[in-house]
Amino acid sequence: MGTRINFKILFPTGLLIVLHLCEISMSCPSVCSCNGNQTDCSDLNQLISIDSIIDQLPSDSTFLNLSKNNFTTVEPGSFFNLSSLLYLDLSRNLLSTLHPLSFSKLNNLEILDLSENHLALLPVNLFSDLRRLAELVLKDNRLKELNPDQFKGLTELKRLDLSSNSLGSLPTHLLDGLHNLVWLSIVGNKLTTIQRNSLEQTSSLQHLLLEGNPWNCSCRLIPLKHKLEWILYRGGHVDSINCSSPTNLQGKDLRNVPTEMFKHCYSLYFETINPSVAGQIGSTVDCIRQRNRTVSVRRAAGTVAVAGVVCGVVCVLMAVSATYGCVYAMLAAHKQQQLKQENSQQRPLIVAKEPDLMKELKEDLMPSIRKETEAPECAEWMAFPPEVCV
Repeated sequence: MGTRINFKILFPTGLLIVLHLCEISMSCPSVCSCNGNQTDCSDLNQLISIDSIIDQLPSDSTFLNLSKNNFTTVEPGSFFNLSSLLYLDLSRNLLSTLHPLSFSKLNNLEILDLSENHLALLPVNLFSDLRRLAELVLKDNRLKELNPDQFKGLTELKRLDLSSNSLGSLPTHLLDGLHNLVWLSIVGNKLTTIQRNSLEQTSSLQHLLLEGNPWNCSCRLIPLKHKLEWILYRGGHVDSINCSSPTNLQGKDLRNVPTEMFKHCYSLYFETINPSVAGQIGSTVDCIRQRNRTVSVRRAAGTVAVAGVVCGVVCVLMAVSATYGCVYAMLAAHKQQQLKQENSQQRPLIVAKEPDLMKELKEDLMPSIRKETEAPECAEWMAFPPEVCV
């Protein structure tokens, strides 16, 4: 009887201990480090599968770091039980292919990092369940092309990193629907141009990184230049976009190239917008033929006419000024000569009359001198008697 009682008591206790140990083992994989709902399984340096790690994680995990491992693939439905996951890092692995259902059921995921893998092609519906995804990192892979519907449905996406791949073009409607996209990097690819509609719906874009591509700054790059100017006008940031061709723009930054340099391309630009208008503006063939030709203001008919008129007026003014100077110089010389002649004629007359004038002055002064000399004698005679005078 006592044995039965002890067994009844010990059995539930042992079961609780076992369940507790199981809960502990499932809360954090032995090869990982955990902190609450955050699990770090990076750089494990051992052969282990993603599923073996995920099977030990609690369903309320929000952060999972699986970077720096040797994972080659992600099986479909691997994250079915992690619907609360917000952050998933699979960077620096050996992923070469992904199944369309690799990230299914991750309805709350906000950040997905797939950088530094060997991905060359992505399934079209790979991100279809990630409705709340805000940041997607695909840099340093081997992507050569993307499907136009690759990012369809990612209406909350704000940051997209496609840098350091081998993309030769961007599909026309690749970014359609990404109205909240603020940051986009396509640095270090093989892009030579971007279609007009590729960036048309990215109305919130504030940071656009484009350097490190062999850009062909021809007529087809006019829409991109307009987009750059619009972003800068709104206070955004655009890095350098150096032209690799044509020759006359090689090494130039498209941001600093005047719009007038593309004036000859307007017919092609309008053709991409409305083909019916292009025929009224000009021939596309002529535009393409002259697209590498630099616009010269000196060849404009209006400029030549204005320059001719200005030069004519200047020449007339110079001729009038020269004539006036010559006439003035002649008159001045003639006047000076007359003055010299008058001076030469007046000087002998003055010298000839000078003796007579002096003589007359002396004669006029002599009586007064005589009176002055005689006056004392008369005075003395009047003041003293004759005896004194004798």
